[in-house]
Amino acid sequence: MDEAKHDKFRQLAESRTNKALEAISRIGNLSNRSLYEWDEGEVRKVLKALRDSVNEVEQRFATPKSRVGGKFKL
Repeated sequence: MDEAKHDKFRQLAESRTNKALEAISRIGNLSNRSLYEWDEGEVRKVLKALRDSVNEVEQRFATPKSRVGGKFKL
């Protein structure tokens, strides 16, 4: 194993994962009904988009050449 590539992977994986977890936490803040108004359909769309994105990442690690993407919109 190429140690330089492995070190770079670990560095980027840690940084990007922490940023993603922080962003997910901020999405969770939207659940505060005293600050925001939303309906269940919108919440289901948000959660589906998050699940789909995680599934896509899993697929890319299983088959590294595949790449699907897109922006989320309610």
